[in-house]
Amino acid sequence: MTDDLSWVPPGVDTKRANVARVYDYWLGGTHNFLADQDLARSIAAVVPAAREAARDNRAFLGRAVRFLAGNGIRQFLDIGSGIPTEGNVHEIASQASPGARVVYADNDQVAVAHSRAILTGSSDAAVIEADLRKPREILSSAAVRGLIDFTQPTGLLLNMVLHFIDDADDPWQIVATLRDAIAPGSYLVLGHLTDENMPKVAHAAEKVYNRSVTTNIHLRSRADILCFFDGFDLVDPGLVYIPHWRPDSPADVPDDGSRSWALVGVGRRR
Repeated sequence: MTDDLSWVPPGVDTKRANVARVYDYWLGGTHNFLADQDLARSIAAVVPAAREAARDNRAFLGRAVRFLAGNGIRQFLDIGSGIPTEGNVHEIASQASPGARVVYADNDQVAVAHSRAILTGSSDAAVIEADLRKPREILSSAAVRGLIDFTQPTGLLLNMVLHFIDDADDPWQIVATLRDAIAPGSYLVLGHLTDENMPKVAHAAEKVYNRSVTTNIHLRSRADILCFFDGFDLVDPGLVYIPHWRPDSPADVPDDGSRSWALVGVGRRR
């Protein structure tokens, strides 16, 4: 964490841990506070591979974006984008497909403030402060409508965000609303924490996290996560642990992929 706190938006509680900043800490970023670091270390005490899993997830996002760009996707809507760090979606997309357009959406003020700073002067990328629980507001946003043509295939990125939505808010309907707005041939990139492999340890980590933050986490089963892909055809290798999704090298695949605590997949809109 840097000593200069001038980047912190007004009203941000630096003494309360925040998911975007915990993730930033695990990725080696500098936009986090002591409360975030303490929570990150507490979770790592229960799940020692937490930091490595965060890095694995970031690498998956890069592979998925390159896959989509290689399949003709030129516009991306990244909801729950988090604090900008190495390998941002607009950077990867523009490298793979010059002129690709990206809109980021997040409900965290710190993430949005930093995204705006790095996107200053960019005509092909924008960020909005928005809540995934209100998908129609995201879809109707002027920034989204200005860059995303929903009559053309779109890359919809919901990576590691749906486990922050309670069942009572019906995350499956939220995804269905977004699905119905994008054209056939669009892709959904999704990652979600799961309790599939070691439920006791997973729920112990869940309790550590939830007692320290304002936004609770909700681990889900493989069957529940698969339901998010209704209306999509999963591309190979299907819904798998993070390191198993189209690794760049066999050496990148650990003996136990479940250490990532998350299942990921990419589906093509029918």
